[in-house]
Amino acid sequence: MPRLSVVDPASADPTAKSLLNKVERALGVTPNMMRAMAVSPAVLDAYLSQSGALSKGSLSGAVREQIALVAAVENSCEYCYAAHHVLGDRAGVNADDLAAAGQGKASDDKTQAALRFAKAVIETRGFVSDEDLEEVRAAGYGDGEIGEIVANVALNVFTNYFNSVARTDIDFPVVALPAK
Repeated sequence: MPRLSVVDPASADPTAKSLLNKVERALGVTPNMMRAMAVSPAVLDAYLSQSGALSKGSLSGAVREQIALVAAVENSCEYCYAAHHVLGDRAGVNADDLAAAGQGKASDDKTQAALRFAKAVIETRGFVSDEDLEEVRAAGYGDGEIGEIVANVALNVFTNYFNSVARTDIDFPVVALPAK
């Protein structure tokens, strides 16, 4: 049972309604997480702003979705794990990579290096080792892309924690979290 209320887009205040309409246009649905965030339009706006900014970065949508799956597993967020399976599929991540991403694995070596680095960022709370940085750089990531990996981790930790606090009803096909 959810612990935070959700906003009905039809009766939302003007700011929340505008943000939720933006979500509906982009996704074709208004997920429960965003309806819960809309209780404070500032929270939903912050999420949408950071997500929108990162979508203009150099990391592909597929890599961003795989990073989201790493974060969901590391933070035991069932909602995000289910949501990012759907969104990852839409971004072109194949079924094998969707299943492996939560463990920091990918069929592509460069993507796998990004996922391992994202996992290290979460596990060390940002205090990654010099070796972690050397590995992600050796895979071909520059400092800008490394910054984007960290920013995507931060965005997903936010949604993981938000959904854990809220106990958001999962409105995507449920996918069992793998063991860490």
